[in-house]
Amino acid sequence: MATFEIHTKMFNPVYLPYLNDETRNQIFFGGSSSGKSKFIAQRCVLDLMKGDRNYLITRKVASTIAASCFNEVQKVINEWGVDKWFTVIKSPPTITCNKNGMQAVFVGLDDVEKVKSITPVKGVFTDIWEEEATENEPADDNQLDKRLRGYSKVKKRRIKSFNPILLSHWLHEKYFKKWVDDSKVLRDGNLLIVHTTYKDNKFLMSDDIAALENVTDKYWYDVYSLGKWGSLGGVIFKNWKVEDCSEVRKKFDRFSNGLDFGFASDPAAGVRTHWDRKRGIVYILDELYERGLTNDDLAKLLKPMFGGEAIYCDSADPKSIQELAERGICAVGAEKGKDSVRHGIQWLQQMDIVIDVGCPSAQKEFSAYKWEESKDGITLPKPVDRNNHLIDAIRYALSTEMHYIREASPKEPTKPRDYDNYKELNTDDYKGSWMTG
Repeated sequence: MATFEIHTKMFNPVYLPYLNDETRNQIFFGGSSSGKSKFIAQRCVLDLMKGDRNYLITRKVASTIAASCFNEVQKVINEWGVDKWFTVIKSPPTITCNKNGMQAVFVGLDDVEKVKSITPVKGVFTDIWEEEATENEPADDNQLDKRLRGYSKVKKRRIKSFNPILLSHWLHEKYFKKWVDDSKVLRDGNLLIVHTTYKDNKFLMSDDIAALENVTDKYWYDVYSLGKWGSLGGVIFKNWKVEDCSEVRKKFDRFSNGLDFGFASDPAAGVRTHWDRKRGIVYILDELYERGLTNDDLAKLLKPMFGGEAIYCDSADPKSIQELAERGICAVGAEKGKDSVRHGIQWLQQMDIVIDVGCPSAQKEFSAYKWEESKDGITLPKPVDRNNHLIDAIRYALSTEMHYIREASPKEPTKPRDYDNYKELNTDDYKGSWMTG
């Protein structure tokens, strides 16, 4: 039997713990030039040489395969000097290990139905590597999962590699519900997520590093240099992050709850928040985000979330507020007033916003809520009325915490709210309309 030895110095150290990892779903994502695709290609070659795995390697468009993952695997073979171990066929792109017949088969997902008929010459596909997985559609993801079937001596694996793009991407919504910003690794049952950047790639040249560090556009720097899930320009909120709040929430003794009504096209959006006044932090802790709910359905879902606590609702729908109250929900109309949306946005922009990992819809809204643009691409001081249902609910929830504007008479100066002693204020001294400000 032929033997081989590959020294660990050929690998970036950050990836060595995953050489023999058998987690079913594996995601390697992060910044450009982080070495993630190179590592998966190295692991592929090793597995083929060991003789226990066949790889189906995909990209969305077949024409992009030759210049990407197909070349990446060939480069590993050449660098390791094991050319004699393999036969490489360019059309259809296939790499076969001569010692044992195991294969890496490369295919485009232009027509995902065609993937059904592809099989290796020996055994079954044990691994599917989806390079640049952000190019794929949810239907591709579902179809590929069906390709891992049949008897195998080893555990089968789905492997995805990509640079993250928008937080609103379906991959983020499906696989990153428990991901915490600034993490390096997440293990959750049959899911492994590994985040890396150019800083983890010891093989980069100094000019490669300089090019990545000198990117001036914030979106491109966050996504392609730092490997973060990004937000496009024009977004309203950039002062937020995702954390696991399961421990810190135990310290909170005061919560603020909000609800934005919806039914068919718009969801009913409920939210539970906490405002840390001293540190200027708004925590988004729980969310409800569902379409098609009657007020009876809504009440049944709100009761276990908020109990008997007050829920500040959109006052433009007094009928729904009354119906919730009749069903035992402490529903209260939020005072909005003139320019309440603008004032609420300004107030939230001054806070640090922490969104719990269990609130994916809030994460999606904060990443996509944008200012309107003119035909010339000029940003206008008016938010697009979309991706804002939970954000509206947050404004309602915190309407009593925000500073307010009183319509004072010309002879009576407006007084600022006394945050620390507001419960003791005599409201008779402050006649007029109380508004979110």
